[in-house]
Amino acid sequence: MPLTLGAQNARISYARELLTKRGRDEHRAYAIEGATLLDEAVRSGAIVRELYVTDAAANEPAVASLDRSGVPTYLVGDRTFAKISDVETPTGILAVVDRDPAPLEAMFAKPGLVLLVADLSDPGNLGTLLRAAEAFGATGAIVGDLGVDPYHPKVVRAGMGAHFRLPIASGSPEGVAAAAQAAGAELVGLAAGGVALAGLNWPERTVLVVGHERHGLGRFEPICSTIAGIPMAPAAESLNAAVAGGIALYEAFRKRPFEAP
Repeated sequence: MPLTLGAQNARISYARELLTKRGRDEHRAYAIEGATLLDEAVRSGAIVRELYVTDAAANEPAVASLDRSGVPTYLVGDRTFAKISDVETPTGILAVVDRDPAPLEAMFAKPGLVLLVADLSDPGNLGTLLRAAEAFGATGAIVGDLGVDPYHPKVVRAGMGAHFRLPIASGSPEGVAAAAQAAGAELVGLAAGGVALAGLNWPERTVLVVGHERHGLGRFEPICSTIAGIPMAPAAESLNAAVAGGIALYEAFRKRPFEAP
Protein backbone atom coordinates (compact mmCIF):
# COMPACT_ATOMS: atom_id res chain seq x y z
CA MET A 1 0.00 0.00 0.00
CA PRO A 2 1.45 3.40 -0.95
CA LEU A 3 2.93 5.50 1.86
CA THR A 4 1.85 9.14 1.87
CA LEU A 5 4.70 11.67 1.82
CA GLY A 6 4.67 15.32 2.75
CA ALA A 7 6.35 17.99 0.64
CA GLN A 8 9.32 18.24 3.02
CA ASN A 9 10.05 14.52 3.19
CA ALA A 10 13.65 13.49 2.39
CA ARG A 11 12.42 11.17 -0.36
CA ILE A 12 11.12 14.21 -2.26
CA SER A 13 14.55 15.83 -2.04
CA TYR A 14 16.09 12.61 -3.35
CA ALA A 15 13.68 12.48 -6.31
CA ARG A 16 14.42 16.14 -7.12
CA GLU A 17 18.15 15.39 -7.21
CA LEU A 18 17.53 13.00 -10.11
CA LEU A 19 16.58 16.01 -12.23
CA THR A 20 20.32 16.86 -12.31
CA LYS A 21 23.24 14.97 -13.84
CA ARG A 22 25.11 15.24 -10.57
CA GLY A 23 22.24 13.58 -8.73
CA ARG A 24 21.90 10.83 -11.32
CA ASP A 25 25.64 10.15 -11.14
CA GLU A 26 25.68 10.15 -7.35
CA HIS A 27 22.70 7.84 -6.93
CA ARG A 28 23.37 5.72 -10.04
CA ALA A 29 19.71 6.05 -10.96
CA TYR A 30 17.43 8.06 -13.20
CA ALA A 31 13.74 8.93 -13.33
CA ILE A 32 11.10 7.97 -15.87
CA GLU A 33 7.62 9.45 -16.06
CA GLY A 34 4.30 8.16 -17.26
CA ALA A 35 2.48 4.86 -17.59
CA THR A 36 3.90 4.12 -21.06
CA LEU A 37 7.55 4.26 -19.99
CA LEU A 38 6.78 2.42 -16.76
CA ASP A 39 5.12 -0.39 -18.72
CA GLU A 40 8.20 -0.52 -21.01
CA ALA A 41 10.51 -0.69 -18.00
CA VAL A 42 8.58 -3.57 -16.45
CA ARG A 43 8.31 -5.43 -19.75
CA SER A 44 12.05 -5.05 -20.34
CA GLY A 45 13.08 -6.20 -16.87
CA ALA A 46 14.51 -2.86 -15.74
CA ILE A 47 15.05 -2.56 -11.99
CA VAL A 48 12.52 -0.11 -10.56
CA ARG A 49 13.72 1.11 -7.17
CA GLU A 50 10.69 3.12 -6.10
CA LEU A 51 7.57 4.90 -7.32
CA TYR A 52 6.05 8.32 -6.70
CA VAL A 53 2.39 8.67 -7.68
CA THR A 54 -0.56 10.98 -7.25
CA ASP A 55 -4.04 9.86 -6.17
CA ALA A 56 -5.23 9.91 -9.76
CA ALA A 57 -2.49 7.52 -10.90
CA ALA A 58 -2.25 5.20 -7.91
CA ASN A 59 -4.52 2.56 -9.45
CA GLU A 60 -2.70 2.29 -12.78
CA PRO A 61 -2.10 -1.45 -13.41
CA ALA A 62 1.71 -1.21 -13.50
CA VAL A 63 1.78 0.91 -10.35
CA ALA A 64 -0.50 -1.46 -8.45
CA SER A 65 1.47 -4.49 -9.61
CA LEU A 66 4.85 -3.05 -8.56
CA ASP A 67 3.40 -1.92 -5.22
CA ARG A 68 2.12 -5.46 -4.54
CA SER A 69 5.52 -6.88 -5.47
CA GLY A 70 7.20 -4.82 -2.75
CA VAL A 71 8.56 -1.86 -4.68
CA PRO A 72 8.41 1.16 -2.32
CA THR A 73 5.51 3.30 -3.53
CA TYR A 74 4.90 6.84 -2.29
CA LEU A 75 1.71 8.84 -2.60
CA VAL A 76 2.28 12.58 -3.08
CA GLY A 77 0.07 15.58 -3.70
CA ASP A 78 -0.18 17.20 -7.11
CA ARG A 79 1.87 20.25 -6.11
CA THR A 80 4.58 18.10 -4.58
CA PHE A 81 4.66 15.87 -7.64
CA ALA A 82 5.19 18.92 -9.85
CA LYS A 83 8.42 19.62 -7.94
CA ILE A 84 9.94 16.27 -8.90
CA SER A 85 8.58 16.18 -12.46
CA ASP A 86 10.42 17.33 -15.57
CA VAL A 87 7.34 17.78 -17.75
CA GLU A 88 5.04 20.78 -18.10
CA THR A 89 1.93 18.66 -17.52
CA PRO A 90 2.92 15.92 -15.06
CA THR A 91 1.49 12.45 -15.55
CA GLY A 92 1.31 11.58 -11.86
CA ILE A 93 3.70 8.60 -12.20
CA LEU A 94 7.44 8.82 -11.61
CA ALA A 95 9.64 5.75 -11.24
CA VAL A 96 13.27 5.62 -10.15
CA VAL A 97 15.22 3.13 -12.27
CA ASP A 98 18.71 1.71 -11.80
CA ARG A 99 21.25 3.38 -14.09
CA ASP A 100 23.58 0.70 -15.39
CA PRO A 101 25.93 2.16 -18.04
CA ALA A 102 27.97 -0.39 -19.97
CA PRO A 103 31.80 -0.38 -19.96
CA LEU A 104 33.18 0.98 -23.22
CA GLU A 105 34.89 -2.33 -24.02
CA ALA A 106 31.55 -4.16 -23.73
CA MET A 107 30.33 -2.35 -26.85
CA PHE A 108 32.70 -4.49 -28.90
CA ALA A 109 32.17 -7.83 -27.18
CA LYS A 110 30.39 -9.26 -30.22
CA PRO A 111 30.10 -8.41 -33.92
CA GLY A 112 27.54 -5.79 -34.81
CA LEU A 113 26.82 -2.16 -35.50
CA VAL A 114 27.51 0.31 -32.68
CA LEU A 115 26.14 3.84 -32.77
CA LEU A 116 28.49 6.58 -31.58
CA VAL A 117 26.89 9.98 -30.96
CA ALA A 118 29.67 12.57 -31.00
CA ASP A 119 29.00 15.13 -28.25
CA LEU A 120 25.43 15.86 -29.32
CA SER A 121 23.87 18.65 -27.26
CA ASP A 122 20.17 18.30 -28.12
CA PRO A 123 18.45 15.78 -25.82
CA GLY A 124 15.55 15.15 -28.20
CA ASN A 125 17.91 14.25 -31.04
CA LEU A 126 19.95 11.95 -28.81
CA GLY A 127 16.88 10.12 -27.55
CA THR A 128 15.56 9.72 -31.09
CA LEU A 129 18.91 8.30 -32.22
CA LEU A 130 18.93 5.78 -29.36
CA ARG A 131 15.42 4.72 -30.33
CA ALA A 132 16.47 4.33 -33.97
CA ALA A 133 19.60 2.40 -32.96
CA GLU A 134 17.47 -0.14 -31.14
CA ALA A 135 14.96 -0.33 -33.99
CA PHE A 136 17.66 -1.00 -36.58
CA GLY A 137 19.51 -3.66 -34.65
CA ALA A 138 22.50 -1.81 -33.16
CA THR A 139 24.27 -3.85 -30.50
CA GLY A 140 24.92 -0.75 -28.40
CA ALA A 141 25.41 3.01 -28.32
CA ILE A 142 28.29 5.21 -27.20
CA VAL A 143 27.70 8.82 -26.23
CA GLY A 144 30.54 11.35 -26.41
CA ASP A 145 31.57 12.33 -22.89
CA LEU A 146 31.20 16.06 -23.59
CA GLY A 147 27.63 15.76 -24.89
CA VAL A 148 24.25 15.74 -23.19
CA ASP A 149 23.77 13.15 -20.45
CA PRO A 150 22.08 10.08 -22.01
CA TYR A 151 19.94 9.78 -18.87
CA HIS A 152 18.62 13.34 -19.04
CA PRO A 153 14.81 13.14 -18.68
CA LYS A 154 14.21 14.52 -22.20
CA VAL A 155 16.59 11.96 -23.69
CA VAL A 156 14.83 9.15 -21.83
CA ARG A 157 11.40 10.31 -23.04
CA ALA A 158 12.55 10.56 -26.64
CA GLY A 159 14.20 7.13 -26.38
CA MET A 160 10.80 5.53 -25.70
CA GLY A 161 12.21 2.56 -23.81
CA ALA A 162 15.51 2.10 -25.67
CA HIS A 163 17.38 2.80 -22.42
CA PHE A 164 15.99 -0.40 -20.92
CA ARG A 165 17.22 -2.64 -23.73
CA LEU A 166 20.15 -0.98 -25.52
CA PRO A 167 23.56 -1.05 -23.82
CA ILE A 168 24.80 2.55 -23.48
CA ALA A 169 28.36 3.67 -22.76
CA SER A 170 30.18 6.99 -22.63
CA GLY A 171 33.61 7.68 -24.07
CA SER A 172 36.24 10.06 -25.39
CA PRO A 173 37.75 9.81 -28.88
CA GLU A 174 40.91 8.26 -27.43
CA GLY A 175 38.99 5.65 -25.46
CA VAL A 176 36.71 4.75 -28.35
CA ALA A 177 39.63 4.50 -30.80
CA ALA A 178 41.55 2.16 -28.49
CA ALA A 179 38.55 -0.10 -27.83
CA ALA A 180 37.57 -0.21 -31.51
CA GLN A 181 41.10 -1.00 -32.64
CA ALA A 182 41.40 -3.82 -30.12
CA ALA A 183 38.16 -5.31 -31.46
CA GLY A 184 39.00 -4.75 -35.12
CA ALA A 185 36.06 -2.41 -35.63
CA GLU A 186 35.94 0.26 -38.34
CA LEU A 187 34.66 3.76 -37.57
CA VAL A 188 32.43 5.34 -40.22
CA GLY A 189 31.69 9.03 -39.72
CA LEU A 190 28.58 10.66 -41.14
CA ALA A 191 29.20 14.09 -42.70
CA ALA A 192 28.37 16.16 -45.77
CA GLY A 193 30.71 15.55 -48.68
CA GLY A 194 31.58 12.00 -47.74
CA VAL A 195 31.36 8.98 -50.00
CA ALA A 196 27.80 7.96 -50.84
CA LEU A 197 26.25 6.07 -47.95
CA ALA A 198 24.47 3.66 -50.29
CA GLY A 199 27.80 2.47 -51.73
CA LEU A 200 29.34 1.38 -48.43
CA ASN A 201 30.08 -2.24 -47.64
CA TRP A 202 29.49 -2.36 -43.91
CA PRO A 203 32.14 -4.42 -42.09
CA GLU A 204 31.05 -7.04 -39.59
CA ARG A 205 32.15 -4.74 -36.77
CA THR A 206 31.29 -1.11 -37.49
CA VAL A 207 30.91 2.03 -35.41
CA LEU A 208 28.63 4.60 -37.05
CA VAL A 209 29.61 8.07 -35.83
CA VAL A 210 26.89 10.75 -35.93
CA GLY A 211 28.00 14.31 -35.28
CA HIS A 212 26.89 17.43 -33.44
CA GLU A 213 24.09 19.57 -34.91
CA ARG A 214 26.45 22.45 -35.75
CA HIS A 215 29.99 21.23 -35.21
CA GLY A 216 29.78 17.95 -37.09
CA LEU A 217 32.00 15.09 -36.01
CA GLY A 218 34.28 17.48 -34.13
CA ARG A 219 36.97 15.78 -32.09
CA PHE A 220 35.76 12.35 -33.23
CA GLU A 221 36.46 12.97 -36.93
CA PRO A 222 40.20 12.08 -36.77
CA ILE A 223 39.42 8.57 -35.50
CA CYS A 224 37.07 7.77 -38.41
CA SER A 225 38.59 5.70 -41.20
CA THR A 226 35.71 6.49 -43.57
CA ILE A 227 33.51 9.56 -43.99
CA ALA A 228 30.13 8.86 -45.56
CA GLY A 229 27.44 11.28 -46.69
CA ILE A 230 23.78 11.26 -47.64
CA PRO A 231 23.02 12.65 -51.13
CA MET A 232 20.38 15.40 -51.05
CA ALA A 233 18.63 17.77 -53.41
CA PRO A 234 20.84 20.76 -54.36
CA ALA A 235 18.73 23.29 -52.47
CA ALA A 236 19.03 21.40 -49.16
CA GLU A 237 21.95 22.30 -46.92
CA SER A 238 21.80 19.61 -44.26
CA LEU A 239 19.74 17.23 -42.15
CA ASN A 240 19.53 17.31 -38.41
CA ALA A 241 21.46 14.68 -36.48
CA ALA A 242 18.48 12.46 -35.67
CA VAL A 243 17.21 12.32 -39.25
CA ALA A 244 20.66 11.75 -40.78
CA GLY A 245 21.55 9.14 -38.19
CA GLY A 246 18.24 7.34 -38.66
CA ILE A 247 18.78 7.11 -42.40
CA ALA A 248 22.31 5.76 -41.92
CA LEU A 249 21.20 3.24 -39.30
CA TYR A 250 18.51 1.95 -41.63
CA GLU A 251 20.97 1.69 -44.51
CA ALA A 252 23.37 -0.31 -42.34
CA PHE A 253 20.52 -2.53 -41.15
CA ARG A 254 19.50 -3.18 -44.74
CA LYS A 255 22.97 -4.00 -46.08
CA ARG A 256 25.22 -5.32 -43.34
CA PRO A 257 26.25 -9.01 -43.61
CA PHE A 258 25.31 -10.14 -40.10
CA GLU A 259 22.06 -10.73 -38.31
CA ALA A 260 20.55 -8.11 -36.02
CA PRO A 261 20.51 -9.12 -32.36
